Formats: sequence, C-alpha cells, structure tokens
Amino acid sequence: MLTEVRQEVYAMHTELVRYGLVSWTSGNVSGRDPDSGLVVIKPSGVKYEDLRPEMLVVVDLAGEVVEGTLAPSVDTASHLHIYRHRPDVRGVVHTHSPYATAFAALERPIPIYLTSMADEFGQAIPCAAYAPVGSEAIGEEVLRWLASCPVVLLAHHGVFAIGPSPTAATKAAVMAEDAARICYFALQLGQPQELPAEEVARAYQFHIRNYGQRKNG
Repeated sequence: MLTEVRQEVYAMHTELVRYGLVSWTSGNVSGRDPDSGLVVIKPSGVKYEDLRPEMLVVVDLAGEVVEGTLAPSVDTASHLHIYRHRPDVRGVVHTHSPYATAFAALERPIPIYLTSMADEFGQAIPCAAYAPVGSEAIGEEVLRWLASCPVVLLAHHGVFAIGPSPTAATKAAVMAEDAARICYFALQLGQPQELPAEEVARAYQFHIRNYGQRKNG
C-alpha cells in the first residue's frame, strides 16, 4: 500500500542518519497519504541499518494498523494527533538531535541569532512544556506551538517538525539542528545579540518570495 509515500518516508529515515539527527533506533518519520488519509510510520525499535520500505507500518488516524506485521513507533499517537488537527500537514518528524535537544534539556527556545534562521523559520524555535511519552499528550503540547513555526522543541525530550511532505518536515528538522549547533558554538564565545524582530520579518518575507527557482508563466 501507498508505495510513493512509503518510499519517501523510508528515504527520509536515511536522511536522519545522514545528518546525524538520530542514534541507534531513536526518532521517526511519518507521512500521510492525501487521498486515503492513511499514515506510514517507522516500526518501533528497528535499527536504521535494518529498515526497509516494506517494514514501514500503515495506520489509520485512529491508530489501527492497516498494513504491516511490526508494531508502529511508540510516538504514533503524537504523530496522529497532529495529523487529525492539521489537515495541511503531510509529514511529521521526531528526533533527539543533540544540539537542539540540548536546548530542550534546559527548557530554552533556540534564539534567532542568524539570518539563515530568520529565512527558514521567521522566529525563534519555541520550547514546549514536558509531556509523557506514549499518549497524545506530546501531540497536544507541541501542537500549541506548531501554528507559528514548523519546528518545536519538547522540554527534556527532543524535536518535532512538520511539513506539507515528509521531505519538507525532514528539512525543517535538519535546519533546526544546524541553527542549534551554530547557536551553541556562538554561546561558547560570548553572548550574541538576537536579530531585531523587524529584520527577522523582512528576511523571512524576502526568502519566501525570492529563494529557489521560479516557474515562468
């Protein structure tokens, strides 16, 4: 089932490893099929090197397994809560990437010191309150912040990112970790100043309008 979504979700799991956002079996990517509404997600406790596209689990929005012989990720309830409340979202990523999670351990947002961060997010990356694993509580908490930013830290836990596709959500998680890493190093050297809000807004709008290739006509 859902061959294209399955292949994209699998490919994004390899990107998590490539960019150093996960360790051992931690973290997961999911993708929602726009036609059926079904969700493809990583099986629980499977090492990335052993993962294959056919091993991914298909669930409905109630969490019932539709296809797959393995148990879905323990974070499935959190992913599904986001999907049920954000019909525009078709990809969710969860990581414990080290630099971003270091900010989460301190219950601190990732400050907006960088123009690249202004371009990508248009604001500081917020930190949501702690919520226990294994229920919709995490989804409920991070959803409070995802209306304004595609990435949110969860206190004492890790990173959640969303997007219109699994690829877009994975990109957001990668860029968040990159921003956190640079902010961490800057803080070792001194106390950087945050960009003024008006410059953040200007840079973000300029990026939206001008970055990347544009189709003619």
